[in-house]
Amino acid sequence: MGSGIAQLSATAGFNTILYELSEAILEKAKISIEKNLQILFEKNKITPEEKEKIVQRIHFSNDLKRCRADVIIEAIVENREAKIALFNQLAEINDDKTIFASNTSSLSITGIASKVLHPHRVVGMHFFNPAPLMKLVEVVKTGKTPGEVVAIIVDFAKRLGKMAVVCKDSPGFIVNRVARPFYIESLRLVEEEKVDFALIDQLLEETGFKMGPFKLMDLIGNDVNYAVSNSVYEQLDQPERLKPSYIQKEKVERQELGKKSGRGYYDYN
Repeated sequence: MGSGIAQLSATAGFNTILYELSEAILEKAKISIEKNLQILFEKNKITPEEKEKIVQRIHFSNDLKRCRADVIIEAIVENREAKIALFNQLAEINDDKTIFASNTSSLSITGIASKVLHPHRVVGMHFFNPAPLMKLVEVVKTGKTPGEVVAIIVDFAKRLGKMAVVCKDSPGFIVNRVARPFYIESLRLVEEEKVDFALIDQLLEETGFKMGPFKLMDLIGNDVNYAVSNSVYEQLDQPERLKPSYIQKEKVERQELGKKSGRGYYDYN
């Protein structure tokens, strides 16, 4: 997700720093971006000159002190404390005008902002996977987010070629709140041995869905999807209809995370 957002930013003309602590993951990000840009070139969507300029605008670094910017977007692990700690580290090396945007899928932006220096500069900027292709971005505001900050992030999203939808901070925001039954009811059918997951995917795709729920969970990552299900379930006081599935829990425990691990509901090796 982080490399996809960096690619978008550089393509829109912004000088971009892609930070990752691990050199191996940074190298993987470079390869991914190069591959994506090569595909765009082969489809005649960018010229060789444009491709080179995009690459030159992205600066890869594992030095946090280099992360000084007008807008900083985090796309790290879906853990509230980790996001708070990172934003506070970044707040120390940036001025009080820097906007901190979280790409969290479902964690409370209010809860994150309340523990961060300059909480009024914290906003949600939820991209969808894969970031370069998916058009929607949810801009999530808290009760303390100034209109100016929201306007800046909406304008930024539009300059990235996205459709920005502003929403108030709430469990799951809009899309993940609506999508929970799509995943959980599908999992429930499998739990009850009513039908297998491949047939559910086939049937929904034949009725017009671009991707069935199990293929989509594998694309998103079962760890991420399960974390979102738990987050929405807990924040809404554990309604039975949104109870996370033990099937997905077992997938996560076995590290069958989907495409990124090579195996999920389907095999990708």
